Amino acid sequence: MDQKIISLAAEKTPDRLQKFLQTLKEDDLANLLQNQAVKGKAAGALLRAIFKGSPCSEEAGALRRLKIYICCIHLVESGDLQKEVASEIIGLLMLEAHNFPGSLLVELAKEFVGAIKEGSLANGKSLELLPIILTALVANKENLDYGKGELSGEECKKQLINTLCSGRWDQQYVIQLTSMFKDVPLTAEEVEFVVEKVLRMFGKLNLQEIPPLVYQLLVLSSKGSRRRALEGIIAFFNELDKRHNEEQSGDELLDLVTVPSGELRHVEGTIILHIVFAVKLDCELGRELLKLLKAGQQGDFSNNICPFSIALLLSVTRIQRFEEQVFDLLKALVVKSFKDRQLLQSSKFLQNLVPHRSCVSTMILEVVKNSVHSWDHVTQGLVELGFILMDSYGPKKIPDGKSIETSSGLSKIPNQHACKLGANILLETFKIHEMIRQEILEQVLNRVVTRASSPISHFLDLLSNIIIYAPLVLQSCSSKITETFDYFSFLPLQTVQGLLKAVQPLLKVSMSVRDSLILVLRKAMFASQLDARKSAVAGFLLLLKNFKVLGSLSSSQCSQSIGVSQILVDVHSRYNSVANETFCLEIMDSLRRCLGQQADVRLMLYEGFYDVLRRNSQLANSIMQTLLSQLRQFYEPEPDVLPPLKLEACILTQGDQISLQEPLDHLLCCVQHCLGWYKSRVMPLQQEEEEEEEIYKELEAVLESVTSRMIKSELEDFELDKSADFSQNTGVGIKNNICASLVMGICEVLIEYNFSISNFSKNKFEEVLSLFMCYKKLSDILNEKAGKGKTKTANKMESFWSMKFVSDLLTALFRDSTLSHEESLSVLRSSNEFMRHAVSAALQKVQQLKETGHVSGPDGQNPEKVFQNLCDITRVLLWRYTSIPTSVEDLGKKEKGKSISLLCLEGLQKVLGAVSQFCQPKIRHFLRALDVTDNEGEEAEDSISQRAAFQIRQFQRSLMNLLSSQEEDFNSKEALMLVTVLSNLSKLLEPSSPQFVQMLSWTSKICKENNQEDPSFCKGLMNLLFSLHVLYKSPVTLLRDLSQDIHGHLGDIDQDIEVEKTDHYAMVNLRTAAPTVCLLVLSQAEKVLEEVDWLITKLKGQVSQEIVSEEPSSQATRPNHPIEKAIIMQLGTLLTFFHELIQTALPSGSCVDILLKDLCKMYTILTALVRYYLQVCQSAGGIPKNMEKLVKLSGSHLTPLCYSFISYIQNKKSQSLKCTGQKKGKAAAVATAMARVLRETKPIPNLIFAIEQYEKFLIQLSKKSKVNLMQHMKLSTSRDFKIKGNILDLVLRDEEADEPEEGTASEHEGQNKEPAKKKRKKEMKCLS
Repeated sequence: MDQKIISLAAEKTPDRLQKFLQTLKEDDLANLLQNQAVKGKAAGALLRAIFKGSPCSEEAGALRRLKIYICCIHLVESGDLQKEVASEIIGLLMLEAHNFPGSLLVELAKEFVGAIKEGSLANGKSLELLPIILTALVANKENLDYGKGELSGEECKKQLINTLCSGRWDQQYVIQLTSMFKDVPLTAEEVEFVVEKVLRMFGKLNLQEIPPLVYQLLVLSSKGSRRRALEGIIAFFNELDKRHNEEQSGDELLDLVTVPSGELRHVEGTIILHIVFAVKLDCELGRELLKLLKAGQQGDFSNNICPFSIALLLSVTRIQRFEEQVFDLLKALVVKSFKDRQLLQSSKFLQNLVPHRSCVSTMILEVVKNSVHSWDHVTQGLVELGFILMDSYGPKKIPDGKSIETSSGLSKIPNQHACKLGANILLETFKIHEMIRQEILEQVLNRVVTRASSPISHFLDLLSNIIIYAPLVLQSCSSKITETFDYFSFLPLQTVQGLLKAVQPLLKVSMSVRDSLILVLRKAMFASQLDARKSAVAGFLLLLKNFKVLGSLSSSQCSQSIGVSQILVDVHSRYNSVANETFCLEIMDSLRRCLGQQADVRLMLYEGFYDVLRRNSQLANSIMQTLLSQLRQFYEPEPDVLPPLKLEACILTQGDQISLQEPLDHLLCCVQHCLGWYKSRVMPLQQEEEEEEEIYKELEAVLESVTSRMIKSELEDFELDKSADFSQNTGVGIKNNICASLVMGICEVLIEYNFSISNFSKNKFEEVLSLFMCYKKLSDILNEKAGKGKTKTANKMESFWSMKFVSDLLTALFRDSTLSHEESLSVLRSSNEFMRHAVSAALQKVQQLKETGHVSGPDGQNPEKVFQNLCDITRVLLWRYTSIPTSVEDLGKKEKGKSISLLCLEGLQKVLGAVSQFCQPKIRHFLRALDVTDNEGEEAEDSISQRAAFQIRQFQRSLMNLLSSQEEDFNSKEALMLVTVLSNLSKLLEPSSPQFVQMLSWTSKICKENNQEDPSFCKGLMNLLFSLHVLYKSPVTLLRDLSQDIHGHLGDIDQDIEVEKTDHYAMVNLRTAAPTVCLLVLSQAEKVLEEVDWLITKLKGQVSQEIVSEEPSSQATRPNHPIEKAIIMQLGTLLTFFHELIQTALPSGSCVDILLKDLCKMYTILTALVRYYLQVCQSAGGIPKNMEKLVKLSGSHLTPLCYSFISYIQNKKSQSLKCTGQKKGKAAAVATAMARVLRETKPIPNLIFAIEQYEKFLIQLSKKSKVNLMQHMKLSTSRDFKIKGNILDLVLRDEEADEPEEGTASEHEGQNKEPAKKKRKKEMKCLS
């Protein structure tokens, strides 16, 4: 039969073929076709013949075609056909589809939709036909029966797509169906419908099926709905990541159920590649991605910004046109995230309203962690981002040359965090990806070398961390490091020291690096620049510290100053130590040559020897020998010669230039420390050789002799008595100054030496006191000669005492109650001057720690020991201050300078500042160390808040005693220091703890009950009150109360009105109300306004996101209801605060300026709120009642008063101008007064503009919400003016009367006044 059909089809006319086909039953025809196709015979030819004999112009033919089409579709889906046959059949069906009449096309399409819904398709091959059918439908112009009515082809297609997308899709055809839609002509609405359907299917598919689906979805999204597609993909993977993280952190058993981590990351990586590829082809997709994530940044970035979207952004940076935009966006995201976190941390009001969100920094670090799963396309972006953050937000140079390394300025903190994040990104990427290590290292080293002038401590820290992580790995990159060594002589000393410290672990594993460093250092030793020679000394000292000689004490016996914990293999085996000895002695030879160089170079050497000795005790003999031979050059061996040291030899005179050649005080200091350490640590452990014993005995004898002869020497022996010349302008004066500082330094060194060997002997302590008297005489002379105008020299000199000694000395002076020590210690205790000097030295050490992070002297670089000494010093100062208050001490004797108790308090203030800056993790140990009565067992469990509260109570008592003293006894300096100490301690309290609440109520009580007139004390106390209050609840009610007090004390702008005085806070009085308290409350109000502004921006972002995603938004305002309510409450209370201040007769100057600026801000934020309601109003209907009340309040209590306040300021200014004109008939005086007036009235036009903007948007909101919000607003009339003739005549007459008296001055005044008026009118015009 098939042959017959084919032969009939070969005829020229199809008539016979048609007749023959009509005689056949349709089922027979279908069976015939099926058999042929399954056998793989000429099914295509048969099909062509059937189509030829079934023209669509006849109904029977068309129906036959339809049956054949349906039969073929089932056949193709059955899976019985060979691949080629199936393709041929589908190809033929596609070719013939457009011949169908519209009604049959609809039938055919419905057949497909039904098959898809029922899931009866076996392999989805026939789906290729559906786009052709739908396209043919659209091309069909006639109206078709569809359901109950008639629709055009376009509408039919829409209905079919609707039905298709709302039905169930079997997961195996999802990809094919998505792919199919790309060939269908779709309207924007239909694309959105399809995209939504595909996104809903994500969750039902296996993970491995998602990448091809995403690819098809991206192709489809080129027709529209790009944003929705991206949003859906990001949201899906964000959800998947969250679930995955929860499961990993949860029960281990769950791992059996879920996706393994590696598989998920590989899928994400593939999808990111697909998206980046799509962005390359379709730039619009990239723009949509950026828009989407920028919108997420504005509002609440809960969904859009997540590790997946950040990884995606970083991959997009490989496309050049988007690179800059993406990095800018990421930078903005990081900083905004840190700023938001800071804002939230500093305000309880915001914490209650806004839930804690995950920080962008944790997301980025998660991306680094995930990138281990071959996300090579993300790594490059990560490295660039790391460097961009470090470059943009690292420490900056300030004009006086210092760099701001650790500043507590608020804006600095987010920047510091951002820089730290950059370093963390680079370090973690370095650890994970071997490929990129070389590049990271190169970039870091390039920055270290090329940015010598700007601070690079952050890059040095990063380099140090990288090397500590993997010194053995870095051997492969050692050439880059040795190349960097060549620049040593051109780099600043600080950079070289940092660099050496960082590469130190590498020196132990790489001989080649060590050798090249030594070569460079030897060259530098003889360089012409002083800094290069100092660098050489620093480098050699570092090498000596780190290459131990056999037999040296282990590091456990002498704790290390620089931790080197990363090398697992012990490179120092025995043969190494022998080699080290030769190597170290060679270096010692090189260093001895430095003793002939400038004072600065020698100084470095003396400061470094002690550390070398402590780390490498076998070098003791060599070091001591060097020091002794150097000391002999300046020592008078004859026991009767005074003074015992040749000071002349220490000073170098070259023509007119006089400079220090030998820092003898530092040399002695070094000798003293090395000797002390050797006697206590090494001598007890070993039997000395004779020769070595000699050195130590000789050194001891020298120090003993120098001590006794220094005590006998008079100032005349040094030619430094009162008659000597100490001016800085003459050669003799400069020389005397150098000598004096040497003598003072030597005295200090000898005091420490004698105290350390004294073993509490009375004679030794008498010697110590005599040495101190010598020091004191000299320091008094220097201070006297320096005169009152300049800073005192003695205070500028850095103390030679080590921190350990200061701690021991203070403990002995103030806390030692051992009976056997009583008599000898009374010698030192009898001198108040000596005790004061000891406390001052402690203060100086703490100040040094605060500024640089370490102290001078031995162990000054060792954080552990410094912290231990700091705790001991603080404990003594605390005991001394609390047990002997200043009031008791002052009664005894009135002396010049601060009392010891006051110095102790100052010390405590500095210590707390330093601890909060450098020892944050050790706060608990610090507070435990302060507790004098510490019973280790039971109290060890106390929380930080409890321990801090215990200390706070002691200082509260001191402050209460001070406040209850007589008016004339009140010491404002002490009170202010106590407040600073209290505010430092209160930062350690947990805001949710009862101790915090007690502290707040105590501070509030003090402010309410004490009427001190000292402005600085008032400012300190009020600041403390506010800083506590914001962490407990919003300070708006406090601001309102204070504004009423200020109004009561200063009176009203209308002098006829008597203001009722409120006494909320006694701290507010006539002397403190303005400017002190006024400026404080205004700055607090500004912070509250910033918080409100932040909240409004957040709400706007959420609304715009909702509008974009077009969710049903009848309830759009409901989720934000508590935030809106809180915003309106805050603004309402602030409004009453401004209502009070704006009626207050404030003195002109900063108070008025800032009040005007803050009012302007208030109106700007009110406007922002109105604009938010304009946005919401479309969807939510009406505006809340409390918003109406707020608008009413602003109309009645604020705007009218603003205008009267402006008039008050302008009257005041014109009066002050008249006074100036009358008092000083000088043109210059009038000109400056006029300039001041102009400057001070500048904010007025801005304020008027802000008020009018507010009213403009209110009118718009009134129209939109159908609520008349303007009924309470009296529209501004300030611009209306008319010339009143009678007043003008009066003024002109007055001026004529004044003219003869003032002469030319009035002319100038006229000239100056005129432009000012014009200028103001111009401003007004611009604003209208």
